[in-house]
Amino acid sequence: MIQGVKGMRDILPPASGVWNFVEAAARRIFTRFNYREIRTPILEETVLFARGVGEETDIVNKEMYTFEDRDGSSLTLRPENTASVIRSYIEHRLDQQPGLQKLYYIGPMFRRERPQKGRYRQFYQIGAEAIGSDSPAIDAEVIELVVAILHEVGIRDFELFVNSVGSKKSRARYNEALQAELKDVAPKMCEDCRRRAQSNPLRVLDCKVPEDQPIIERLPSILDFLDEEDREHFRRVREFLEDRQIRFTVNPRLVRGLDYYARTTFEITHGALGSQNAILGGGRYDRLAETLGSKTPAPGIGFSIGEDRLVMTVEASQALNPQRLDVYIAPMGDTALRHCAALAREIRELDLSVELGTDRKLKRMMELANKQEARFTLIVGDNEIVSQAYTLKDMASGDQQTLSRQALLDRLRRP
Repeated sequence: MIQGVKGMRDILPPASGVWNFVEAAARRIFTRFNYREIRTPILEETVLFARGVGEETDIVNKEMYTFEDRDGSSLTLRPENTASVIRSYIEHRLDQQPGLQKLYYIGPMFRRERPQKGRYRQFYQIGAEAIGSDSPAIDAEVIELVVAILHEVGIRDFELFVNSVGSKKSRARYNEALQAELKDVAPKMCEDCRRRAQSNPLRVLDCKVPEDQPIIERLPSILDFLDEEDREHFRRVREFLEDRQIRFTVNPRLVRGLDYYARTTFEITHGALGSQNAILGGGRYDRLAETLGSKTPAPGIGFSIGEDRLVMTVEASQALNPQRLDVYIAPMGDTALRHCAALAREIRELDLSVELGTDRKLKRMMELANKQEARFTLIVGDNEIVSQAYTLKDMASGDQQTLSRQALLDRLRRP
């Protein structure tokens, strides 16, 4: 038997109904905030992620699915989508369009990491990018947007953490101080931290190894190295969040894992996910477009929600009603089957779900109606066809009504 690839999975009913619920909720919120959908290719040139995400990141070094195409070019399955959106923004000159470009996406990403609870090698992200402004008001609005999505799917007991990683100059000063501090303590840390202490010290703060956390807690705070402009930007972000009555905690260790972040970073966690409890993260990336070859500055801020983990949280937070079958029609014989096909079409036009039975045994069809938790069952035989009077059974109460065709449609139309 051929099985699915490790770390990739089938999303089956009824779970797929929760996915549809989450995505529909996200689309409603994106529309309210005036975001429009962008769909980028799953495959991109490898250099896009090496340059955009960062050659020293674990994503580029260890996790990307990269292969050589037949023409010798190197292609990669997208491990994240911000770099792809900015590539598309530059290529299609979206900077020439009026106003801020507010774009959202929903789709699969790929990283070859160790599968664990809520994390897969093919995983899904719901994300957005607001490109064309460096205003702290936009940072706060983006955070307001993600909070609105969580509220829309029924999640409220989450924690929001914010930080500033400063601009290039502030970060350079901090990196220098961090590297000096790590010189003595890095040998006591995990292998990844020892490597990062040399190549990119800021990444040490991303470490999730429990034994390393006491050392990380004693490292200098990046907030002490922000210049006046970065400090003011972060102050105003917090002010705008307070104006919106959005609760948050400043976490100076929150740096996010990608090279393109600058100034504002944020993350939301939820206790239902255990120790790896982040649902989403994001931040500002004011120079990413220039890194990817743009001649025009395009400051931006965005986020990505781990949809797999969000769905898990929704499932743990509330009991969603599964998709229910509205009407099961049990035709008695071939003539009735032809008659019921037309009747089923009329009922579906009422935006109701209909299952048209094809079994020749009434007992079997009634069993299926029960197993599929149909709200109503309609048994149609020769007498019903002649009289145009139909017996509708309410499966919950057991009550039956005999109705004309129009009365039947009117009854089903009511909630």
